Amino acid sequence: MSHRTFEDVKDVILSAHKNTEAGDKVSFYNTWAENYDQDVGLLDYRAPSLAANCLSPCFHGDRVTAVILDVACGTGLVAAQLKRMGFRHFVGVDGSKGMLELANKTGLYQDLKQCMLGDEPLPVQAGQFDVVVIVGALSDGQVPVRVIRELCQATKPGGYVCMTTRGNHDNLEYKAALEHELELMEGAGLWGHVAITEVEDWEKAAAEPEKGYIPGVVYVYRKSSQ
Repeated sequence: MSHRTFEDVKDVILSAHKNTEAGDKVSFYNTWAENYDQDVGLLDYRAPSLAANCLSPCFHGDRVTAVILDVACGTGLVAAQLKRMGFRHFVGVDGSKGMLELANKTGLYQDLKQCMLGDEPLPVQAGQFDVVVIVGALSDGQVPVRVIRELCQATKPGGYVCMTTRGNHDNLEYKAALEHELELMEGAGLWGHVAITEVEDWEKAAAEPEKGYIPGVVYVYRKSSQ
């Protein structure tokens, strides 16, 4: 693996924002897969640990038998955090074959599925998972807001959905749309919020003119038991 710098990572993040078409996004992540874990380390990307730390105290079931759906799983960073907290069964979904190959090498997942979220239906049965997580992918130019309804559908009644988004200036419109959809679904009785945690130091700012760290949010919702 090559020795990379934060400037290299900034270039990658900026190119990610330009690759908004489905085919371009897949190609981008396939290419990035090899350096991904090193790059997010340079970015001080804390979302996987922050999400796991927010979800863990909300979950009161049996962690050994619980089945987790890790959506936009990437190389497996979230599953690795959740395994440390006692969870054992993971199914991963991602649009990038390159990312899935690396996720497979971790040995964390019982099953891995390739799917372009938003362009294809989530390839799982409804009501199958104790916990559904999506970390890092709910942002402008990535996964459309409407996908969260599929996440809810995949969750067992009484199960949990853990989601994150960034709070930087370029993502504020998306964040507002996401929170509007979350509230609509809560108003319709589909789920209720358990924890909403705003974090100031989410990751290092990679886009100009932002400096220092950008903020982010972790949302934990519990699906209605009916």
